[in-house]
Order: sequence, then C-alpha cells, then structure tokens
Amino acid sequence: MLTDLRRATSEVGAIALLTVRAFRALLTPPFELRLWLHQMEQLGVMSLAVASVTMIFTGMVLALQTAYGLPELGVKYYIGTVVSKTLTRELGPVLIGLIVGGRIGSGMTAELGSMKVTEQVDALRSMAADPVKKLVAPKLAASLVMLPVLTMIGDVLGIFGGMVISVYELNVAMGVYLNDVTSTLDLSDLGSGLGKSVFFAYFITVIACHNGLTAEGGADGVGRATTKTVVWTSIVILVSDFFLTKLFYILGG
Repeated sequence: MLTDLRRATSEVGAIALLTVRAFRALLTPPFELRLWLHQMEQLGVMSLAVASVTMIFTGMVLALQTAYGLPELGVKYYIGTVVSKTLTRELGPVLIGLIVGGRIGSGMTAELGSMKVTEQVDALRSMAADPVKKLVAPKLAASLVMLPVLTMIGDVLGIFGGMVISVYELNVAMGVYLNDVTSTLDLSDLGSGLGKSVFFAYFITVIACHNGLTAEGGADGVGRATTKTVVWTSIVILVSDFFLTKLFYILGG
C-alpha cells in the first residue's frame, strides 16, 4: 500500500515537472511552428472522421431517447434544447475527450515510447536538443488548439444529427427544432464545453507524454505504457469532468 502510494506520488510529481517544462518550452522562442502544424494535422485533422461519426450518432440517439423515453411530458417539441445543451455542456467534450483522446494519447505514448527504448531521446540530449521542446511542446500546442476545435465541430454535427431524427422520425418541423436550439443555447453553454476540452487536452497530452518518456523494457514496455495511457486518460477525464462542471456553474455557466 505504501509502495503504491509512493509510486503514485512520484508519478504526479514527474507529471507536474513535465507540465512546467512543456509550457515553458511552449512559450520560449524559437517556436517550432512547422512541428506544431504537423502535430495539428496528425492529432486534429486525422481525428475528424471518428469525431464526426461519434457525435452525429450521439445526437441521433439522444433525440430518440428523449422523445421515446418521456412521451407523456410532451418533450418532442423541446428536443432541440435537450440535444444542444447536453451535447455542448457535457457529452460533446467528454465523448470527444474519450474517443479522440484515446486515439491521440495512445499514439503519443507509442511514438515517444519507441523513441525512448531505442535511445533516440538520449540521442537528442547528446546533440544539446531539449526533448521536451522538440517532442512534447508541439503535441501540447496541437492538442490545446485542436481538441476544442473538434469539440465545436462535434457539437454542430451532433445537433444536426438530432435535427435529422426530429424531422424525419418524430415529425417535428425543422424550423421548430432550430428555433428551440437558437433560443435556449447561449455562450455559457459553449464556453463550458470548450473550457472542459482545453483541460482534457492538457490531461491527455501530459499523461501520454510522461508514459512515453518513461517507458522501458522494449516493445512490451511500450505496449504497457500505451495501455496505461488509455486507462488513465479515461479515468482522469471522467473524474475531472465532475469538478469542472461544478467550477463552470460556480463561475456563472
């Protein structure tokens, strides 16, 4: 028990140190803009398809469950409110964080872990290059930008999916649905979801990069580190979501 506690404390300290070094590298010139853009493409653009499919069908399912689950309350004409607020505040950032985060987090860990066990990270240090600035900072910058963008796109597609079901399955006029969405959705809903996605991007990146840079034991060790990243990023996203929800409501969300 004490051994596990010490190991957990040590890992938290190492992640905190990596956070400080990564943000310092992010804000200190020269800026590796080419690396940043490459990571934005790899982490963001390449994740657009899975994010889109996930959110479209989530919006469709949410609309169906709302209409068929509570018919006696007459919620069919308020599906726009339910879908838009649920997606923007909660399901959008969380699902994008879990699905996309699992993909990009495992990819970061596998990439850095392979470099670590083949001593490429040590080679960077021997050439007086900072591995954090070259490897971690571009991934952090790309995640902080692209995860909120993917969340915003996913929210729009999810609301569109809910509209498709409302119009063609539940016989709700498109104008009624869109008016319901636009009249009830406000900036605090969008700000809450996008704010969460920024925190989730940070959690995913630092956990994934830490596990990759500390991987050892060859290919088997890289596999264990990748699995650890997926598990821990999922747990951290779900736990932090509760506290972030309370925080944004306290701040007036």
